[in-house]
Amino acid sequence: MSDVTAIQNLVQKQQELKKEIAKIIVGQEDVVNQIVLSIFSGGHALLVGVPGLAKTLMVNTISQALGLDFKRIQFTPDLMPSDILGSEILDETRNFKFIKGPIFSNIILADEINRTPPKTQAALLEAMQEKSVTVAGHHYKLELPFFVLATQNPIEQEGTYPLPEAQLDRFMFAIKLDYPSFAEEVQVVKSTTSDFTEKVNPLFSAQEIIDFQHLIRRIPVTDNVIEYAVTLVSKTRPDNALATDYIKNYIDWGAGPRASQNLILAAKTHAALNGKFSPDIEDVQAVATGILRHRIIKNYKADAEGITEEMIIKKLF
Repeated sequence: MSDVTAIQNLVQKQQELKKEIAKIIVGQEDVVNQIVLSIFSGGHALLVGVPGLAKTLMVNTISQALGLDFKRIQFTPDLMPSDILGSEILDETRNFKFIKGPIFSNIILADEINRTPPKTQAALLEAMQEKSVTVAGHHYKLELPFFVLATQNPIEQEGTYPLPEAQLDRFMFAIKLDYPSFAEEVQVVKSTTSDFTEKVNPLFSAQEIIDFQHLIRRIPVTDNVIEYAVTLVSKTRPDNALATDYIKNYIDWGAGPRASQNLILAAKTHAALNGKFSPDIEDVQAVATGILRHRIIKNYKADAEGITEEMIIKKLF
């Protein structure tokens, strides 16, 4: 199959995918779009929102529609790295045997990742980066596709361990969930309080998703689009010559090179999902908020004046 036909096939399949997801998830199109973008880009996503916004249900529904294995890990203050990665036990023959942890799955929902201490967060983040784990000196490869969706309640709540910036950087997208509109909430209540349940059909195989991820990496990008993405990221760094006074006023730290890589990868995916054969500047702008939101660190002045990350990113354009 040529790449052109494969992209047309991808456009059709992702439209079907969204229809399957919409059977269960009401509204939240923007959130679903960004999760689908990160899956086909081969990245991980962080969902930020208050409890009760169907974050877990959404991830479960998406993994069913993608036909992938799904495991949920509830992060708590007493969770140990071995609870995620697995551990070695002595079997009946007095030999060590490795029992795989929940990380050995295609889609991992790391629920409330900011409720667990840094040591356990680090174990998950190493697996995200390396796509493999090391237990008792033995190296184990994770099955592909491998994709982590972490959820985090807003940090102001008591008893949380905020993710350090270096670990936040491992997430391709940070996706904000808002409350549903009035009409959407009415529909949610109707559909969840009756005895009727929709069935989600799997549309992909694991290999198909891997093939689409490779297809997206083969998409050509012109130099001016790459330069635009790198300029956009450079502008977020207060000590960079390209930074405006606005940025110098409100930002302590800007985004690193991983942001530029992710912008181009996500722009390729955004273009492909919209039937285009090469991304342009509009594609970079379409994915910029989700990719830069968690990578720029505001100062106290921005907080005092109610300046949000979204406002800062809009100014960059």
